[in-house]
Amino acid sequence: MDGPFTFIRNDRPTARPDRKIFIDPKAEEEYGRPRPGWIAPGFSLETVDVEFVNEAISFMRRSVAEQPGRPFFVHLSLSSPHTPWLVPTFAQGASEDGPRGDLVTVADWAVGEVRAALDRLGVSGDTLLIFTSDNGPHPGIDEHASAGAFRGYKSHTWEGGHRVPLVARWPGHIPEGVLSPEPVELTDLMGTLAGVLGRDLPKDAGPDSYDISPALFGQRLGRPIREAIVSHSVNGAFAIRQGPWKLILGTDGSGGWVPPADKAASPDRPGQLYNLDTDPGEQKNLYADRPEVTARLRDLLASYRASGRSRPQR
Repeated sequence: MDGPFTFIRNDRPTARPDRKIFIDPKAEEEYGRPRPGWIAPGFSLETVDVEFVNEAISFMRRSVAEQPGRPFFVHLSLSSPHTPWLVPTFAQGASEDGPRGDLVTVADWAVGEVRAALDRLGVSGDTLLIFTSDNGPHPGIDEHASAGAFRGYKSHTWEGGHRVPLVARWPGHIPEGVLSPEPVELTDLMGTLAGVLGRDLPKDAGPDSYDISPALFGQRLGRPIREAIVSHSVNGAFAIRQGPWKLILGTDGSGGWVPPADKAASPDRPGQLYNLDTDPGEQKNLYADRPEVTARLRDLLASYRASGRSRPQR
């Protein structure tokens, strides 16, 4: 989306940006194009994710060949389907939802390529593959419900801003087709990978990271793995969820910049309280009706902020 447009390998650019990218002044949809910036020779905005996927698979191939049996870690962050909506040739018209829909198929293609590579390398049974997202979606075009039944979008403190899919695959370890209701955070991936490897996190590492492998492996513990989940909007509104209850502080609005935009959070503004079991769309604000729940969750959030962690220190 933003220049300079070039790849970095280790800590060095692979090519020096030497010209400014051309922006068609007649383009009507700002999300369909990048912002002006310098670009390197041969850099293609349409094939960024293709390059990322190829690099990831190349790394996996070298790891298996050079150090067989040794675990490797790949963090493959895709550009798709974020802006700019510039689609590689093989995926153009692959969906019925325009360039953005086509980029969703690129993300699907990327997962398929990684899975196929794991199969070819003979390490699928030894590899935990996780697919997820860093935040909720942008508002859909033509009334597309991009956040499904949830309220809000990216940057918001409502569920549409934070509730994302997390799909995990590990043949022989994770049961197929199992849906877990366990509330988890992306911060839990550090603790989970340490647990899978049989390692303890250092004392001050991962202060909010739980090992959620029991949920991945289909185990029933009889109690939640996490005590609570804390989230935060782009404009400073904190939220905390425990069981069915979710408390939002500092705003009675979205907390974000995506419409409906909101101003900065403030302790003087009324908050929001929702029962997500009965009201997953966050339509009925119970903030004034359940003061005991509000007080309990407010105190729990304050204790986390004071201690700087939400996972008990071992």
